[in-house]
Amino acid sequence: MHIETTGHGPGLILIHGWAMHGGLFAPLVERLRDRFTLHAVDLPGHGHAATSDTPLEPKRLAAELADRLPDAVWLGWSLGGQVALRAALDHPSHVRGLVMLASSPRFVRGDGWPHGVSSTLFRDFGEALERDFRGTLDGFLALEALGSASAQVELRKLRAQAFERGEPSPRALQEGLVLLDEMDLRDELPRLQVPSLWLSGRRDRLVPAGAMAASAALAPGARSVVIDEAGHAPFLGAANTVAAEVIGFMRQVADGVEA
Repeated sequence: MHIETTGHGPGLILIHGWAMHGGLFAPLVERLRDRFTLHAVDLPGHGHAATSDTPLEPKRLAAELADRLPDAVWLGWSLGGQVALRAALDHPSHVRGLVMLASSPRFVRGDGWPHGVSSTLFRDFGEALERDFRGTLDGFLALEALGSASAQVELRKLRAQAFERGEPSPRALQEGLVLLDEMDLRDELPRLQVPSLWLSGRRDRLVPAGAMAASAALAPGARSVVIDEAGHAPFLGAANTVAAEVIGFMRQVADGVEA
């Protein structure tokens, strides 16, 4: 994995979503680096770690990051939340708090969980990648921006930044789609030992806001916040709001107050 560190103050680890890289967090980094030490991660097969053949396995990646980085609050966006949540569950002594940003313990509907996408969505994306790699990625970017009050602006930003560090590895993308399709960590949430903040966009078409509230209800010391104008990438369309929520949460963690 590739890690870029900037800023000063308490630590905050940023983990990106499917097919993306740590550079997409630039709006948050700009707003937070004067307060916190930010560690933006490129997961294996993505960004500056595109040539890494390390499997995209949350348990393994969480353990490696916990070993490489100082104790910090972990923020995971979308797929990145699977790694951040795994770290909080497995390494609570290294994770001071958890921010789940448009990230659910289960991404697909079913099994008493209405807060997700169709069970075929990620499989369909996997098949489409084999036929049209770039076109499929662009379609996913459009889905991420869909619904946001500033959808066109977000889509332009996503398109401009998605490949600035090169294309992600097809292998890693397929592994990520399997994770999004199969991962289900709901049963583990009641044993979460660190405070958590669940930030969602009311207009999100990939992770409904209801998923975040339902998840927070399962986790001790958790709070859910819905950002009205945001879609799946709130740090692009509502960066000031996300930054303010993160600052408030970091302050609560520092003071030892539950979210």
